[in-house]
Amino acid sequence: MSVDKPVLLGGSPLLTETPPLARPPLLREHGDLLAVFGEIVAGGTLTKGGHLAALEAELAEFLGVAHTVAVSSCTSGLMLLMRVLGAGGEVVMPSFTFMASAHAARWNGLRPVFADIDPGGFGLSAAAAAQATGDRTVAILGVHVFGTPCDADALAEVAAARGVPLLLDAAPAFGAVYPDGTRVGGKGLAEVFSLSPTKPFTAGEGGIVTTSDESLARELRIAREYGNPGSFDSLFVGLNARMPELSAALARHQLPGFPDLLARRLALVQRYRAALADVPGIEFPRVPPGATSTHKDLSLTVDPALFGIERDTLVVALRAENVPTRNYFDPPVHRQTAYREAVSGPLPNTEARASAVFAVPLYSGMTDDVVDRICAVIRRVQAHADSVAQAVRPTPQMRSVEHV
Repeated sequence: MSVDKPVLLGGSPLLTETPPLARPPLLREHGDLLAVFGEIVAGGTLTKGGHLAALEAELAEFLGVAHTVAVSSCTSGLMLLMRVLGAGGEVVMPSFTFMASAHAARWNGLRPVFADIDPGGFGLSAAAAAQATGDRTVAILGVHVFGTPCDADALAEVAAARGVPLLLDAAPAFGAVYPDGTRVGGKGLAEVFSLSPTKPFTAGEGGIVTTSDESLARELRIAREYGNPGSFDSLFVGLNARMPELSAALARHQLPGFPDLLARRLALVQRYRAALADVPGIEFPRVPPGATSTHKDLSLTVDPALFGIERDTLVVALRAENVPTRNYFDPPVHRQTAYREAVSGPLPNTEARASAVFAVPLYSGMTDDVVDRICAVIRRVQAHADSVAQAVRPTPQMRSVEHV
């Protein structure tokens, strides 16, 4: 066997073990946390306790926002946010997003209307959003895809012109920075973060809604309690969307070390960039000047005309080399079974990205050596692209819509 050839052509794998695609960004020292967990269990207050209130205050200070409302998940946060709007109609959103963005609208009896993304990036196009709005539009939902800030200011202008609120699905973007230097969390009517295990900042499970609107924050706190303000006379149909005390304590434990974990993550992205800079046909996510992405997923775009093979063939070659991948987001939401009747115009940029993007491993605890080996694998697959193309016959079954 040759170390110069890809495994598919008889070479030896450069990675003898398969690294995880993602791993929870947890601090290594857990002694104090375990003691806190013991105190919570012993105290018997497993929900609506002091850690939840403290976490909300600490996150508001960290993000520079007026109000944070902790919830059970980003999805429940989006659902409750759309519920308290109290309107029926359509929500304009991208199709290039995780399905939960659209699910939140559907659960509220709202109809998603899918608009295209920017041709050079992953975020909802303001021009496309403007074109997709109509008399029945009740909100515009922007998404910080992969943790890269979308053009929230341009979307806010469209929303203001239409007289509807701008909501922002910030699921993977905790710690991201807008081009104006402010942290993601302070734009639109509200932004909603996920704190699930694979996000850059985690509570195990959970979500955070941020807003400068005091009355909205108050309504969301009622909404996460079934719509019960405490009198057991429900004001509207809410959910049980509380974040448990154990999750709040975990998030509080992680917050002081989060900047260092994120810095390590971004350093690994830069290492990937440097190692693949001269590989034709590999494009990294475009981050607006002055902005910072969390790169929740390091999703690369393949130009088959330059790289020599299409994305699905490359994925087969990488998996043969013990490099796990995931195709985000293929199929995009408008082509998923649950949304085949949804409204959308032509989405050429969405379709092009969905067929060309794949995620490679990235997590804060990853070693430089693993990055270097993955990059070497990609380089040697590209160097033998013609032969790899002949060895692989892609089929629709090769595509994956798995989510972490």
